[in-house]
Amino acid sequence: MRKFLAAALCLAATVTATGCGASVESSGDAKSSSVGLTNCGRKVTYDKVPERVVTNDVGITELMFALGLEDRMAGFAMPDDKGDLSGVPWKDGYDKVKWLSKDQLTKENVLDARADLVFAGWNYGFRDDGGFTPEALKKLGIPSYILTESCRNGRTKTSRGLMPPLDALYTDLTNLGKLFGVEKRAATLIADFKKQIADVRAKAPEGAERPKVFLYDSGQDQPFTSGRYAAPEQIISEAGGVNVMHDVADSWTTIGWESVVERDPDVIVICNYGDVSAEQKKKFLLSYAPLRNVSAVKHRRIFVLDYVDLVESPRNPAAIARLGAYLRTTVG
Repeated sequence: MRKFLAAALCLAATVTATGCGASVESSGDAKSSSVGLTNCGRKVTYDKVPERVVTNDVGITELMFALGLEDRMAGFAMPDDKGDLSGVPWKDGYDKVKWLSKDQLTKENVLDARADLVFAGWNYGFRDDGGFTPEALKKLGIPSYILTESCRNGRTKTSRGLMPPLDALYTDLTNLGKLFGVEKRAATLIADFKKQIADVRAKAPEGAERPKVFLYDSGQDQPFTSGRYAAPEQIISEAGGVNVMHDVADSWTTIGWESVVERDPDVIVICNYGDVSAEQKKKFLLSYAPLRNVSAVKHRRIFVLDYVDLVESPRNPAAIARLGAYLRTTVG
């Protein structure tokens, strides 16, 4: 799934030990002050407020839209398998900002757009194969901001995740608010998200055993799923369930079916995107012989959320509300 995932200007971001903040609220006013942030555990200074940001993938793009930063964007890259975008809260952003590519970003996309910042993530655009990395862009004089959900953690060469996923969402909103001078807007958005989630948590029945939930992204020989550092971890837990792969210290990763059978989830959540439809994924799960005795399959408790609900994005709180309602009414 993450395979869909991320003119040289004098706006190079450099690693530094200190940083200063911007306090301007209007995104159109903050143009000259340098801004220091911590991104993926590194101190980074941006010499100016970016004016031609290029984003990769739907969740990252909608973080910019949710903060009202369409006027700071030069374009986005995104496959066209992310559902109907015409009815989303940020339709105006999609109408206004150029769709650069229906694949992932490339250096050519970025240079053609005259980008002065690339906002992407590891496996959300940034990738070692093909050389599309923050380091490669820095050599072109183009700074980057890395999606916090995707930060590499050093456990393996490619494992990702530094903090609980909702903390990652709030960290990115806070950082973007500081970088673009819309800190009040970011704080208001975070407070609204926290209230939405608290409202869902308050509806969970007291003393009830929490249903076990497995996130199924894709794969038949081996399932691709979510460990404790990707958004489904807290989408599931805040909705009132338990992610059966909580012990996996990664964001998105491949496991074996035997782990699913052993943990016997009460509910399976399907991630809806790509060439294989949610209905096709459901048919596979219900017909796959090794899963026949798994509770979720026996009772046909399979719930569908869209890709953008399940990656770090401003749609996470609404996804928590929908899953919470399903768990309360379906799992007794």
